[in-house]
Amino acid sequence: APLECPFCGEAAGRELEEHVRARHGHLLGAPGTGNGEQLYECPMCSLTCTNIQILEEHVDLHLEEHNFSEGGNIRDLELAQQLQTEEDERQRSEEEKREREEFKKLQRQYGLDNSGGFKQQFLKNMEREVDRGRMQPFEYHKRKADMMESLASGIDDGKTKTSGVIEALCKYYQNENKDVRRVWLSAGVDHFHSSLGDRGWGCGYRNFQMLLSSLLQNSFYNDCLRDTTLIPSIPKIQSMIEDAWREGFDPHGASHFNNRLHDSKAWIGACEIYSLLTSLRIKCQIIDFHKPTGPMGTHPLLFEWILNYYSTDNEGSAKVVCTSKPPMYLQHQGHSRTVVGIEEKKNKSLCLLLFDPGCSSQQMQKLLKQNSDGTGLRLLRKFMGSLKENQYQIVAVDGVLSFEEKAARCRASQVLTSEKIP
Repeated sequence: APLECPFCGEAAGRELEEHVRARHGHLLGAPGTGNGEQLYECPMCSLTCTNIQILEEHVDLHLEEHNFSEGGNIRDLELAQQLQTEEDERQRSEEEKREREEFKKLQRQYGLDNSGGFKQQFLKNMEREVDRGRMQPFEYHKRKADMMESLASGIDDGKTKTSGVIEALCKYYQNENKDVRRVWLSAGVDHFHSSLGDRGWGCGYRNFQMLLSSLLQNSFYNDCLRDTTLIPSIPKIQSMIEDAWREGFDPHGASHFNNRLHDSKAWIGACEIYSLLTSLRIKCQIIDFHKPTGPMGTHPLLFEWILNYYSTDNEGSAKVVCTSKPPMYLQHQGHSRTVVGIEEKKNKSLCLLLFDPGCSSQQMQKLLKQNSDGTGLRLLRKFMGSLKENQYQIVAVDGVLSFEEKAARCRASQVLTSEKIP
């Protein structure tokens, strides 16, 4: 019978010794132990064995351990990848949830959360006043009836209006002889403040009412405003802006509001005021003061531009210049006000005079009885150090548009709506 190799079982015949040395020499140990025993060395850990079967079992243990280790590494890697995938999904889910919450917060902040508009807020706030004992039920029902009548007619009820402030300022400055060198005042303008229905979001609409109140007193704009002879309510102004969008004004801005303002608490800004005025054929422009131009984040160019607006065609030696210029709409992040004049102090510094929708009728009434010390003017005066927002926009009225000019501006508003200064 042919001789078999003790390592691999292969038939080797007479060449068994050559076969073992050639194929399995690495398994052979030292020649012997000195007492005639053959030694076999493990090729993986150099352990010596006296029996080939023992060596084979020993090597099998190495192989099993190696296979187990490799399998364990694979399982560890798969587990790590699974855990990382789960962590990535968790973080992505949390980020999406955070983004949804931030988006909803912004929607609420800017009145785009479908929670109702002027009417709903007015009723809700009056109900809260009744619950707190600050309003009697009969007053609630009376004010509700008045509000519903105002909404039906589209005309503001005038309950937040204060008239005659510009005339009172003119008289005050005639007698003021302390530190004002010259003052320029806009044409007459009524002040409107926020009510229970628009508190927190209605400043843009209230400033439009102020501007419109001045234009309605100027016969130069009669033709433009033949269909708008009385101050519209806030819901009516929202509808008027939607009408301007339907004409083609500012499609980009319209898309921001999903082409809808009515029955919302949406904030509006300079672009919406521009679109509305231009749709009425009132010539105006947006001036964008997009960055501070003075030290400490101030805007001296803003003050200089307003001074130039009022002083152009109004030069002279008079201390108080009551111009025929309409007031200006002034916008910055989160709020808007109406510019009604500018002071030049004896030290050449400038001070704006602003109507703020946040000032109540009671506060504005005090200006009609202005004391000689001018303390009430603190409500209106804003020095350069008081206006330090990063960006301001002005909407300034400057005449009447022909129908052709209106159409041209409608086309232009689709690509460009403001001029940047500087």
